[in-house]
Amino acid sequence: MRTMPLLTRKPYDALYSRFRWDLPERLNMAHQACDGWAAAEPERLAIIEITPEGRRGITYGQLWHLSRRVEAALVDKGIRRTDRVGVLLSQSPLTAAAHLACWRLGAISVPLFKLFRRDALETRLNDSGAGVVVTDEEGREALRGMGLGIITERGLPSAAGASRAMPEFEPDDPAVLIYTSGTTGKPKGALHGHRVLTGHLPGVEMSHDFLGQRGDVLWTPADWAWIGGLFDVLMPGLALGVPVVAARLPKFTPEAALRICEEGRVRNVFFPPTVLRMLKAEGCRIPGLRSVASGGEPLGPEMLGWGQDALGVAINEFYGQTECNMIASSSGAMFPAVPGTIGRPVPGHKLAVLDVDGQPCDGEGDIAVARGSASMMLEYWRKPRETAAKFRGRWMLTGDRGMWDGAHLRFKGREDDVITSSGYRIGPSEIEDCLMTHAAVATVCVVGKPDPMRTEIVKAYVVLKNGTPASDDLAAELQEWVKSRLASYSYPREVAFLDELPMTVTGKVIRKDLKARAASEP
Repeated sequence: MRTMPLLTRKPYDALYSRFRWDLPERLNMAHQACDGWAAAEPERLAIIEITPEGRRGITYGQLWHLSRRVEAALVDKGIRRTDRVGVLLSQSPLTAAAHLACWRLGAISVPLFKLFRRDALETRLNDSGAGVVVTDEEGREALRGMGLGIITERGLPSAAGASRAMPEFEPDDPAVLIYTSGTTGKPKGALHGHRVLTGHLPGVEMSHDFLGQRGDVLWTPADWAWIGGLFDVLMPGLALGVPVVAARLPKFTPEAALRICEEGRVRNVFFPPTVLRMLKAEGCRIPGLRSVASGGEPLGPEMLGWGQDALGVAINEFYGQTECNMIASSSGAMFPAVPGTIGRPVPGHKLAVLDVDGQPCDGEGDIAVARGSASMMLEYWRKPRETAAKFRGRWMLTGDRGMWDGAHLRFKGREDDVITSSGYRIGPSEIEDCLMTHAAVATVCVVGKPDPMRTEIVKAYVVLKNGTPASDDLAAELQEWVKSRLASYSYPREVAFLDELPMTVTGKVIRKDLKARAASEP
């Protein structure tokens, strides 16, 4: 089975009103993203890997063989249907092969950031129950002493293993467990079925002005462990037969982005807003692009105008979240953009703004998506209470506020306290928990502070234990404390020491007061 585009070049209203999900009774994402193409066109280019050593192409036939080798290694480790398998890798052919191997077996892949430190990795691995991780030598070192089965490319069998009948799966059978940012308490695992790839396709096609045109090549600097890298770029590209560039950047720079676009002959990019701001600040121009998609927060008229000039095409903004992604998008090929909005509902996804009574309204309210969206999660992993709280009747609540601007959806803000920094959604609770383990910290509150380049930075307000003097050295020590235990992008870039935190009479921190304080600071 080869996946063909779900959208055709028809007016938006006709596409939206006539679109219906056509999910087969049997569906496996490994067949959808690789096996069908490998059987029909094994020499077709699937991935373009760009490394310091040069550029090499990986065909669907080669990707299939690599994934079958990973599959053989997983079977050798005792992995069976519904077992969880961690994938601790960045952008590489092995990343794609590891997920494909899991899905072909019926195992559940768990994408993990290479930027995670030990505490963050242990939290997700323990919660998911993953006993085997596919990684590289750097990842092996990070996982040392955790008692896990480790699979690296160097240790794969040379042969793909004996062929056998593939188990059959239904669209709702579990396939991938993607952890949220931990905005309330510990990070939650959003469990998705084999239909999740199909559910992303209309939004990906729409945000790239009908992705799948002759000569299209897709790339994003976003990590493939994030849903935005894995299901907005890698897997949709593979499913649609569009070559995907794999290029790990130790640190993003406009110069590196320009080089990758040139070497990879990239025509379609997903650039998070922070990347676009960095490109604009450096006066960077990237020629030869056919489509530019961006998501995270509205860009505004100035950024959209700059993008049209510097990148040569209109930037298509889109919207979604780990629990139900790619549900709204702009598309210059379908309708004019409205600055400050996040586009129109993607075909297949019914959106509403709900009032306090849970009824669709015209004013500001809770952004919600109706059950039935193919990209909607099955559940929060082993959290029935949190799963139930995510829904209100037939609607899944996004946790964001918005309102309609004609047919376009305008984003108004977040109900939770998530911090958006450099394209990452960062939950303050996990950082607060980490800082509380430091011997000098009595209590702490972490908020987002507005930042013109990163959207927000992480700021920690800390109350020290009696007798502990505040100092710049201690602030730096607390920053390193988080950086070495969680993720390098989530450490507090600013630390302030207070005598006490603002509290309600019931003993809860008044987070909004600290957010207002941070916003008023230089």
